[in-house]
Amino acid sequence: NPNTLLINLSNDHQKIAFWINVYNGYIQLRLTDNPEYYEDRRSFFKKELIHIAGQQMSFADIEHGIIRRTQFEYFLGYLRNPFAARYKKQLRPKERDFRIHFALNCGAKSCPPVRAYTAENFEKQIEDSSQKFLDKFSSYDAATNTVTTTPLFSWFRGDFKGKKGVKKILHRYGITPSTDVSVNYGDYDWTLYLNNYVEGSM
Repeated sequence: NPNTLLINLSNDHQKIAFWINVYNGYIQLRLTDNPEYYEDRRSFFKKELIHIAGQQMSFADIEHGIIRRTQFEYFLGYLRNPFAARYKKQLRPKERDFRIHFALNCGAKSCPPVRAYTAENFEKQIEDSSQKFLDKFSSYDAATNTVTTTPLFSWFRGDFKGKKGVKKILHRYGITPSTDVSVNYGDYDWTLYLNNYVEGSM
């Protein structure tokens, strides 16, 4: 029931944990049953393959319309959609959390692994996921003072508050010794890679 969902998702941790789990779970389900969907990823992410509380949703609806607070998909995180559906505005969190990009799994090899997020442990879990993801997909070259990192930072740069924000985040997670570094973006491996789960229960 839509009202039940609204009542029970009353804060950002509850909302973000719920929608990450829905997104990641349905990615595993739909691509396990129909791996051919992945051959046309652009179409796949826009298919309304998810039924939640009376709404048919796509993966794009959940990621951009709800978790990213009704951002347009193709404006790098700098432009919100003022015409978003009412249910998306009701279910979205109050604040955009850049760390969701280190938790959402779209089925690709370069995605973060799937884990079951809970509202109670969300902060600990999302910090752990962010640290491990950035450790895996970032490398710092002291000789050139250059860091090479995930292209997610470039694709959604507005979510990270631009290049200055990216540098602060990389420093915050210990990837770089300071924010005075050059940033390069590596490649993203879109190879289909399912059943990629975090080990353990945390």
